[in-house]
Amino acid sequence: MLINISDIKIAKRVRKDLGDLESLKDSLRRYGLLNPITLNNKHELIAGERRLQAAKQLGWTKINAIIIDDIDPLTQLEMEIEENNQRKPFSDAELLAGYKRLFRLQNPTFFWRIVNALQRLFTRIWHSFISLFKK
Repeated sequence: MLINISDIKIAKRVRKDLGDLESLKDSLRRYGLLNPITLNNKHELIAGERRLQAAKQLGWTKINAIIIDDIDPLTQLEMEIEENNQRKPFSDAELLAGYKRLFRLQNPTFFWRIVNALQRLFTRIWHSFISLFKK
């Protein structure tokens, strides 16, 4: 659900240091908000303060949020801690494998560039052929 950022209230939080938000802001600019923030039904922030602050700094006026109804203060605090505590960074091996795949996709070999070009060509020909019969 899209929520006006100005309607969101931030109460006392466990995390004090939000860290550098530049890479998060770059991600929001490039891909948008991948994971919505979480609010209670009074629009008080439960999870996602870094995402919220980065969006504010980018000048966003609305943000996608999940609203949880009827949540007690204990559960709300548990969710805040859990959301921040359960993040598991990639291992060095996972990160290396991911970047290798990314590099290959960004820099295909000559053979794959030809295959991709042929695929695009045949797709255009097919769509042109189909459009002849739609008239």
